[in-house]
Amino acid sequence: MKLSIVIFCLCGLLAFNVNAQSPDSSEGATFLLHKFQQNIGKEKYQILKNGSEIIYQIDFKFVDRGGAVPLTAQLALNPNGTPISLVAKGKNSRFSVLNDSVSIRDRTAHIRQGDSVYDKSIGKISFPVAGYAPGTVQMLMLQYWKKHGRPESMDILPTGSVKIKWDGLDTLSWNQGNLILERYIIGGLIWGNELAWIDKKGQLYCLITNDAEADKLEMMLEPYESLLPDLISRAAACSMRIFTASSKISMLHPKMIAITGGTVIDLVNGKDLVNATILIANGLIQTVGPADAVKIPAAAYIIKADGKTILPGLWDMHAHFEQAEWGPAYLAVGVTTVRDCGNEFDYINAIQSAIDKGLGIGPHILKAGIIDGKGKMALGIIQADSKEEAIAAVRRYKDNGFVQIKIYSSVKPDIVKAICQEAHRLNLTVTGHVPDGMNIIQAVDSGMDMVNHIQYVTDRLKIDKKSKTFDFSDSANLYLLSFLKQHRTVIDPTLGVYEMIFRSFKEPMTDIEPAYASLPAPLQNLFINMGMPDARALSMKPYMARLEQAVEALQKAGVPLVAGTDQGLPGFSLWRELELYVHAGLSPLEALRTATIVPAHFMQLDQYYGSVEPGKEADLILVDGNPLMDISNIRKLSLVIKTGTIYKPSELHQLVGFSK
Repeated sequence: MKLSIVIFCLCGLLAFNVNAQSPDSSEGATFLLHKFQQNIGKEKYQILKNGSEIIYQIDFKFVDRGGAVPLTAQLALNPNGTPISLVAKGKNSRFSVLNDSVSIRDRTAHIRQGDSVYDKSIGKISFPVAGYAPGTVQMLMLQYWKKHGRPESMDILPTGSVKIKWDGLDTLSWNQGNLILERYIIGGLIWGNELAWIDKKGQLYCLITNDAEADKLEMMLEPYESLLPDLISRAAACSMRIFTASSKISMLHPKMIAITGGTVIDLVNGKDLVNATILIANGLIQTVGPADAVKIPAAAYIIKADGKTILPGLWDMHAHFEQAEWGPAYLAVGVTTVRDCGNEFDYINAIQSAIDKGLGIGPHILKAGIIDGKGKMALGIIQADSKEEAIAAVRRYKDNGFVQIKIYSSVKPDIVKAICQEAHRLNLTVTGHVPDGMNIIQAVDSGMDMVNHIQYVTDRLKIDKKSKTFDFSDSANLYLLSFLKQHRTVIDPTLGVYEMIFRSFKEPMTDIEPAYASLPAPLQNLFINMGMPDARALSMKPYMARLEQAVEALQKAGVPLVAGTDQGLPGFSLWRELELYVHAGLSPLEALRTATIVPAHFMQLDQYYGSVEPGKEADLILVDGNPLMDISNIRKLSLVIKTGTIYKPSELHQLVGFSK
């Protein structure tokens, strides 16, 4: 279940040359909907009149990996654009339902949200919005905001407010001419910032947002679809720039740093170094040793770590970096490296470039390029159904700095081998889903080095009918564990994803994430509805227990495990993943290794990352207490260092809307 941040692209066209004519949208228009840049549906609006009222009738629908997401809405305005009513009904993701209405009369809004009905007094300026979709409502909201003096903040209904900011002009090549669009940043509808382009008449051209699964979704005015890759790249660079241009956090980057008095955890040899001193010079660890044996240079910036534990920066090996806000959110929990397991090609390239050049805030990004097969369940636009297509896709990723290939669920079994062979020839490893029609043994035999999600292991394990647990005296089960160990197949279990899916609606979210109340309101609203009815959740508990049993069995068998979240609650889910591993039977040391030295080793980067040793990058975290005594102490993070730059976690969280 992915969660991700909404980048809103409302871009406005201010000027056209003779070759770029503004479209006539007086009767309506169509937006093409995209996920992973793939066209997955449409939003159409028609403009009708009912007396003096102007009515926008909107039909929105996309199909995401076989799941239909239909939504209808009707927005009524008076002739000057003031809202009268909004009705929205249907779905805004594969897993969420919307049935809302707002009607406004005499400064009172009559609101229905699902089964809840109430009245609310409203201010002079407010606008009804149903969330990220429909995009047509976003367009009209922006027009309304401009007509009312562009206030710094504007109330929205049913609840909340938005902040809209003009952010400049973008000139795009179109129809042998130039199309000049006005770019806006919008905050408040989703977690983080949205971007938008409109023209001088207020017509929306592009809306880049996140859907109710936190997946990035783009809406593009139909004749202009070819401009989408360029706008995606611009949106990534723009949204990363926001954090450096407007950031008030106290980032420090001294040439020489001395960390004194803490306990260094040696995750390679399993030993502690008490009362240690660490010297960092120009972003690299120079010395690690006992305090009485290390001389501190006079010019060093001193960090006193008495009573704290010093660990290498954490890794999230199943990220989907779908909006710029993930960067500070990852660093705020000590994640200094992520493996991005599939993203939009232009977007993730721009995000990584911005961070590496110091134009944005975030962790190191290792890119795994996604390849799917063709068909109704396909994801993304990079697809391969032939050996030639497979080779071309792998080479494209290699040429653009990707270090790994991710195979998705619709790849045909015979194409899996072609992808793996070309990837290995180019010194790339291969991870991903086990495609439909294959099992994990066949996938690994075809060349897959790593597998995402524990379910692909448990699908091949036999269950003891009486105990409803896996029988590891069974020869087939023992063979699978032995096979995976011999092939050094790396598994990222993503236990937290399953815990979230199988959660009972009656269980408080704080049972999963103690810091839930610190999340921005749009994220709280997103996750509070994630789960299932109590009776069904109860029936899934044996399945969840078996997933944990399999993780413990893999660890005992010597099969490499790496910690990954598949997003979840931004940043926090990595801590939860480690807690679940300990609950499954791993020791705290073993759990910490899954998020440090083990992924660094299997990504062929342990020479530079993954442990606190001289010569390695200064990616470090300081924690109050000792996670080896209680893994939940990892939550007591006090300081984060990435390549010698010092960050305060609370400031990073505040930067992206968390109250913590």
